[in-house]
Amino acid sequence: MITVIKLGGSLLEDGARRAQALQEIVARWKSGQKLVVVHGGGKRIDAMLSRLGIAKRTHAGLRITDDATLPVVVATLAGIVNKSLVAELNALGAEAAGIAGSDAGTLVAEQHPPIDGVELGHVGRVTASHPALLQTMLASGFLPVVASIAQGPNASLLNVNADSAAAALAIALGAKTLHFITDVAGLLDANGNVVPHLAEADAEKFLASTIVSGGMRPKLEAALSALRAGVRSIGIGELTEGGTNLVAA
Repeated sequence: MITVIKLGGSLLEDGARRAQALQEIVARWKSGQKLVVVHGGGKRIDAMLSRLGIAKRTHAGLRITDDATLPVVVATLAGIVNKSLVAELNALGAEAAGIAGSDAGTLVAEQHPPIDGVELGHVGRVTASHPALLQTMLASGFLPVVASIAQGPNASLLNVNADSAAAALAIALGAKTLHFITDVAGLLDANGNVVPHLAEADAEKFLASTIVSGGMRPKLEAALSALRAGVRSIGIGELTEGGTNLVAA
């Protein structure tokens, strides 16, 4: 069975935690597990925009991706971040290969509609995933590493949320497990304690409350969509222990 693992952008800036996560991924791959790694890289994009003198703009938790920002997003995610992760995984003994979600229609998206009247530019909302390329890579023994760039209308490229991308790929691949590695211990309740187990109804209640905010909200929304589409087990937190587990009823 296939497991999809999403690496959060903050993990890329923490050398020790990144090394631990990548070592665990390689150990699982060497044991024969079929894995697909999906990544974002928001902080790396922020740094590159700052270096180029391009202002960072966000709205409703999404990066406004104008004509000047899109090439930076694509080059950073599909280039620097993707190839650096591939190099690290291969140095640990894997046979990893990196692609962008736009390759072979692995991720297909439509342009995201305005939010509160604010145009988001080249931001996409994933509408489909064609897993043939990933299936071929997995069948050949490779460890695919996917950057969250999607194919848009009329040969365009769109910046998509990496959590949504991971959920879409897990659904398309018929994955048994989807795991979001995060910079927090898991989903926290109103008292700041990790919620160890979460059913679909409980996840809906959390989303309807003000407890879930920031980057955890799109993560939980993506997890819930994957659970409803047949992914049986979803983890939020560290790959090896603890965290929050969402399971189908």
